[in-house]
Amino acid sequence: MNKIFALLAVMMLLGGCQSLSQPGGRPPAKEEAAPSPAPASSPPPQPVGSFREDTLYSLLVGELAGQRNRFDIALENYAAQAQATQDPGIAERAFRIAEYLGADQNALDSALIWADNAPADLDAQRAAAVQLARNGRYDDSMRYMERVLQAQGDTHFDFLALAAAESDPETRAGLLQSFDRLLAKSPENGQLLFGKALLLQQDNQPKAALELLEKHPASEHEIAPLLLRVRLLQGLGHSDEANALLKKGMREYPDDKRLRLTYARLLVEQGRLDDAKNEFVTLVRQFPEDDDQRLSLALVCLEAKAWDEAVVYLKELIERGSYVDAAHYQMGRVYEEREDPESALIEYALVGPGNHYLPAQLRQTEILFERGRPEEASARLAQARENQPDYALQLYLVEAEALTNRERLDEAWQVIERALRHFPDDLNLLYTRAMLAEKRNDLAQLERDLRFIIAREPDNAMALNALGYTLADRTTRYAEAKALIEQAYQLNPDDPSILDSLGWVNYRLGQLGEAERLLRQAAEHISDHEIAAHLGEVLWARGKQREARKVWAKALEEQPDSAILRSTLLRLTGSETL
Repeated sequence: MNKIFALLAVMMLLGGCQSLSQPGGRPPAKEEAAPSPAPASSPPPQPVGSFREDTLYSLLVGELAGQRNRFDIALENYAAQAQATQDPGIAERAFRIAEYLGADQNALDSALIWADNAPADLDAQRAAAVQLARNGRYDDSMRYMERVLQAQGDTHFDFLALAAAESDPETRAGLLQSFDRLLAKSPENGQLLFGKALLLQQDNQPKAALELLEKHPASEHEIAPLLLRVRLLQGLGHSDEANALLKKGMREYPDDKRLRLTYARLLVEQGRLDDAKNEFVTLVRQFPEDDDQRLSLALVCLEAKAWDEAVVYLKELIERGSYVDAAHYQMGRVYEEREDPESALIEYALVGPGNHYLPAQLRQTEILFERGRPEEASARLAQARENQPDYALQLYLVEAEALTNRERLDEAWQVIERALRHFPDDLNLLYTRAMLAEKRNDLAQLERDLRFIIAREPDNAMALNALGYTLADRTTRYAEAKALIEQAYQLNPDDPSILDSLGWVNYRLGQLGEAERLLRQAAEHISDHEIAAHLGEVLWARGKQREARKVWAKALEEQPDSAILRSTLLRLTGSETL
């Protein structure tokens, strides 16, 4: 019996450790952050070792577990035996399973065993380098990648540079030194130069990255560095040079999708929608099966207001069964632009669960409310909640917002109360009820809900700010209000709504200079009628009436129906108009 187990296990190892899930292949590989090019030459075949009986039995159990989709057991057994035997074949198998499961520590451990015991296997060296980089061990990663470089294999220096983007400045500086050390040995290695340029870009040194690439001819004739040069030029405001470089690349590589796609997207960024549309048309003709480009073309047509052309490509997507929900949603947009709301409603109703589902429900609701059919909107939302219970909470919020925007506050309140019966203590619903309570002058309910949220989430800047502002604006509890707003400010100092609140509470406390400074800062971040009303009032109080009127006039141009602007003008000047 033991001989049978041993024979089976050895046969599996000799067979290259075939698929865990079905005979004849490995488990489906997860997408990796960087592609794994084939090695320059195949590594020599690894001999099958003479393993102990308990090792063979453990591997067999792992294989059988994998065939029954118990990949956790398979990984546990293979990882243990990789450590015990230091065999590169077993370690590679453990690494592949760990990668598939997203087991980062096991992937690193097994990759290192594989690489250290198979020094001629470039795939093993690359795997170890990538795993080390993912774990922030960039210097160690470079040592393994140097082995690949010395063997003249393709490297992942670009991955190492990108992986270091979120690291601290000292780590990036150390990695740059490692790149320079390798470049001293291989000054013409295009992969190294490209990796260093990427690292410089990640380190906010775009000019240095561009200079490095421009000194090397590969940046004009190899696609990856050429595209990086284009991004750098565009980021530095040299759009014409970026366009010229891309056009040159497209002439040299007319069939390369990446170059034309980058050029098309660059034209969109530059607002040249007609030219961008022509490039996407070329892409669709060159790659008729690529529905990503077909959808992009449809979206560019929409931006260019070429409604008829957009419809053609959207209908093609629907007929091809590709991006169907996105296509129906965008068709709804087209019909709205054509002032055909009934057709828009039909299209939005065809959007299924996914990224476009809630926006489609929102648009249906808005159309029906605008056309005086609120009961139908509520009925559709109720049916949607029944059909798609996973979206029920968000659909309650859609209905409450539509009602609130039309000052139907009692109905909105009923919707939120009904929602809270299904989702008690949900913080989004409680925050929405708090905002409704403020509109209904029920400040006690507002405070209860917001304090409940803050107790659950002490770092919820939005709730802290909302409670602080309300206390500053609607009560005389100014010191308490300021403490709450300052907590929010510490959490999010660049939020213009928090800056506005902090300015307003300082105004209430009579600290006019500080109030003006903060409100000006808020106004620089965003153009908002409420901030303008507050800033104008503080300026008025400081004797700067002419400037206050200018601030209000500009805000009224942007939002002439602003209630807070009109009430502020009436209170301070005696008139709602300037």
